[in-house]
Amino acid sequence: MVSSLCYLILPVVMIIGLLRKCREYSWGRCKSKISLHDRVFIVTGANSGIGKETVKELAKRKARIIMACRDLQNAKNAISEIRNETSSGELIPMELDLASLTSIRHFAAEVLINFPKIHVLINNAGVYAPLKDRALTKDGFEIHFGVNHLGHFLLTNLLLDRLKECAPSRIVIVTSKLLESGTIDFSNLNGEKGLTTKGRMNPGYCNSKLANAYFGAELAKTTENSGVCVYMVCPGFTYTGLFRNVKRSWFHYILFSPVALLFLRTANQGAQTVLHCATESSLEGESGHIYRDCKVYVSKMKLEPDIASRLWEVSERLTGLDQKHK
Repeated sequence: MVSSLCYLILPVVMIIGLLRKCREYSWGRCKSKISLHDRVFIVTGANSGIGKETVKELAKRKARIIMACRDLQNAKNAISEIRNETSSGELIPMELDLASLTSIRHFAAEVLINFPKIHVLINNAGVYAPLKDRALTKDGFEIHFGVNHLGHFLLTNLLLDRLKECAPSRIVIVTSKLLESGTIDFSNLNGEKGLTTKGRMNPGYCNSKLANAYFGAELAKTTENSGVCVYMVCPGFTYTGLFRNVKRSWFHYILFSPVALLFLRTANQGAQTVLHCATESSLEGESGHIYRDCKVYVSKMKLEPDIASRLWEVSERLTGLDQKHK
């Protein structure tokens, strides 16, 4: 009986393994191994998941990396782990809480004082919170919209002039294919009317990922001919700590395991398209596209220029950037 089971299970495991390898091949890998010596990168959410793997790979290429993290001790712990694999590159931990406009302004001011050059900004950090928590940022914004969109919107704009001065430079915005399940409702950006879960999707998160894409599209438009290139990245379905606040039963994990075996990427695999957009020389000048699997991704969601422009104006007002120009 046991022998019969082995004969049955072994082929299944081998087939799943083969399918997994085929899928991994289709995900692509960053092929650029160019030395990044003297190139300065900023990576938000750099202490875990895709952010940490991005930092590790940049360090291997001898980059100078500002690790923008909410918790400095976590950043230092991540540095210790990275140093177990590579001694090259320079890793600089700095405190940044994207849920606080004050923290973002303080971080940007410190960077502008201490770093005459910034070549690449990677807006990687993100939050995913259960809707029942009704979580808000320190400034009262719905947590997904406030952190995933407004936080990076403000940070990018505060550093934009320095990035222009250091052109050719790049801005990489990590979004998600889940943007295709999002909406931009200007009467409900902060969930004033409530956010209703559709199936298993968190609309707050999906909406913020769509806002990321609209931000990237409008940013590419406003930086045209400036030497700054903008890339939006979907890293794919990746195993990170993003969903750590989502509670599931053991039964869900059993049902999910076959899907994970075939579709779930490691953090390093999820970082590959981020690295591709941050370092690949052949992408120079190719601004404003969404990338997935280290190639251009054509989204089912058509981005409307009028919505992109209006979201930019609203975001300027909400973050106080509009006062800068008055």
